[in-house]
Amino acid sequence: MSYSPITRKGMLRLKEELDKLQTIDRPNVIKAIEEARAHGDLSENAEYHAAKERQSLIMSRIDELQLHISTTQIVDTKGPYKKCVFGATVTIENVYTDEQTTYTLVGPYESDPENGFLSIATPIGKALLGLMEGDGFLVESPNGEEEFRIIHIQ
Repeated sequence: MSYSPITRKGMLRLKEELDKLQTIDRPNVIKAIEEARAHGDLSENAEYHAAKERQSLIMSRIDELQLHISTTQIVDTKGPYKKCVFGATVTIENVYTDEQTTYTLVGPYESDPENGFLSIATPIGKALLGLMEGDGFLVESPNGEEEFRIIHIQ
């Protein structure tokens, strides 16, 4: 079986979300279904159908989280780092626009680029692995080829 890397914080977030879904959200939606059933005719009962749909979404997310948890392996992310590796926080600069962005390199289940967490499975994440401060690299994007330079690794 192939495992995806994950940080301790990432695993904790997955487990906390799973626990909340199993202990709070699922029981609440079951109660909502029971209450909606008490209102009578289920064919025209919007509350019942909404609760059943919510239950389906919750169960799907529980299944997804259980799969993620079972197929990930916690990787120790202690620095300092001299090169780009899993867990490192990297500041890169677009050579053409001078725009700087800082990312922490994480596994696919933790990826959240808008909040600074970039999966090592993305084109930029893959390109960064093994590089050092000052190194440049090219990435193919929907807008064409982009060139970046590593400003800082921490």
